[in-house]
Amino acid sequence: MAAQQVASTLWVAEPSAAYLVRPSVVVDASAICAVLFDEPSRDEAMRHLSGKTLCAPYLLDHEVVSVALKKRAHQWPAASLDQALADYARYAVSLYETEVTAQHALAVRYQLSAYDAAYLWLAAALKVPLITFDAALAKAAQAHLAALP
Repeated sequence: MAAQQVASTLWVAEPSAAYLVRPSVVVDASAICAVLFDEPSRDEAMRHLSGKTLCAPYLLDHEVVSVALKKRAHQWPAASLDQALADYARYAVSLYETEVTAQHALAVRYQLSAYDAAYLWLAAALKVPLITFDAALAKAAQAHLAALP
């Protein structure tokens, strides 16, 4: 009996683009606050954050509030600050705990603040890009993330 040939058609069914997984990035306070508080670097930050799932260590909430308090001290209108904080809540940033021993080691190794080391640790743990306007953190991230296996 001769083998019967069956036509093979590969079908791929996908959800609409709105339901596709968005790539993750770690965002630090300098980048998210540029967007929230309409700073001159806002458009550049938006280019790198749009369409992404934003991740950060839990401390991001505190840093955003700290920036809002500084803006308030510099006479920002309360309504603008309330809007910025409401916008932040809508971003629904995925927040993570950090591993403090590893965070400390990164701070020492790259001479970073504990805060910056938390962002670097998370980017390395998730193996995703880190978005920042902080030059020292960016330099450390480029070196550290490039060396990950």
